Amino acid sequence: MNTGKNGTMMQYFEWELPSGILWKQAAEKAGELAGDGITAVWLPPAYKGSGGADDVGYAVYDLYDLGEFGQKGSVATKYGTKEEYLRAVDALHAAGLQVYADIVLDHKMGADGLEEVLACEFARENRYEQIDGEETISAWTKFDFPGRNGVYSNFRWNSGHFAAIDRDEKTGRSAIFQFRGKKWQDEVDKEFGNFEYLMGASIDLSNEEVVRELTEWGKWYLHEVPLDGFRIDAVKHMRFTFYSHWLAELRKEAERELFAVGEYWNGDVAKLSNYIDITGGTLSLFDVPLHFRFRDAANAGGAFDMRTIFDRTLVRENPLLAVPFVDNHDTQPGQSLESWVQDWFKPLAYALILLRGDGYPCVFYGDYYGIPTHSIMPKRQWLRPMIKARELLSYGKQHDYFDDPHLVGWTREGDEAQPGSGLAVVMSNEVGGSKTMYVGERLAGRAFYDVLGNRSGIVMAGADGNAVFSAGDGSVSVWAPVLR
Repeated sequence: MNTGKNGTMMQYFEWELPSGILWKQAAEKAGELAGDGITAVWLPPAYKGSGGADDVGYAVYDLYDLGEFGQKGSVATKYGTKEEYLRAVDALHAAGLQVYADIVLDHKMGADGLEEVLACEFARENRYEQIDGEETISAWTKFDFPGRNGVYSNFRWNSGHFAAIDRDEKTGRSAIFQFRGKKWQDEVDKEFGNFEYLMGASIDLSNEEVVRELTEWGKWYLHEVPLDGFRIDAVKHMRFTFYSHWLAELRKEAERELFAVGEYWNGDVAKLSNYIDITGGTLSLFDVPLHFRFRDAANAGGAFDMRTIFDRTLVRENPLLAVPFVDNHDTQPGQSLESWVQDWFKPLAYALILLRGDGYPCVFYGDYYGIPTHSIMPKRQWLRPMIKARELLSYGKQHDYFDDPHLVGWTREGDEAQPGSGLAVVMSNEVGGSKTMYVGERLAGRAFYDVLGNRSGIVMAGADGNAVFSAGDGSVSVWAPVLR
């Protein structure tokens, strides 16, 4: 995050983007993003997936192929070539933005060959329940990467590097098969008894050769691409302390701090807090519980008590390591974790993550630019002023007014280091109204206007630093001091 100014991250992709445009677009839009107040971008997985040019990037094939080799039917990834990727990173850096790479080290898919493997089937609903005795299955576990042919790394993956798979090619049967000599990791989420297995050929992090190779790959990636950090996929399925050590090695190699945020998809804040404790705060986590609070609030309308919006969320429990977000590529319509926040509530939700003192917020590409395949319209017209308000105004002591089930608000007094800063936010999930709120001595006697244009006119703060701020029905207003 940029020192001094509030940081705002953008997830710079959505699931259903057309192929071949994103790296070029990122390079072209870098200056515009910076001008809008974005300080960092999380880019999608940049390496070759099993679906080649149509793969979003989570079906990992070759970590070393950043769109450079003829594999899986294309040279380019879904987002472009390696050359275009590097140009995009350079352009984003030139505009003053940080760049975070999405990485998926949990599994591999699209193997180059089959192996006969001894395995036991385990129940999907209870991964400690063995269904049957040992049998020989045919598994897609040989990864030779013939298109790359040893460039960058000679490492070849085989069944010994994986713990489990979900298909026996010999019989065509789908089930969870754990390989002989493997055990489920203890340090994983306890859903289904043990949630180590997610998909594809599950990488075995108890294999020292695997850990060494993934660490060497991480170092290689940092040398190839000047990254500022990582978004890390599926951390609840991987041995928790793996990333503590992996990030320590990479930070040592880079000789600088590398930001990292993990995706631990669970609505129970205690599970996220447990992960943070075990990893010693090595990485931040997305505030999944807050996302679900937003979804529930949007669905419930006026029946939701806005005083409780931050209850049992990470931004309340551990604000320094919380990355609050409203929606993402997995929650968007049509995806496996679909839990889309209704449009009417989106401005309220974004105000709650962007304009308060806690957390490092993440804005979703699909909200900013829309999702044409689902007729979801762009929201940049009101997101941009909100992000700019975060960049320029949202500083200083915070006063909360979460004292009504429907009409809530807060103020920021501003900071001498950020000239012109300070603001007041009021929102309603039902009938609108007004609240008397304190903006501080610095802003006493000042005039305020709604930067979102949802309320007309000017509000004057009294000599005592109090003012009456309002919001409309099911709406939010962001009141900023008029420049003198």
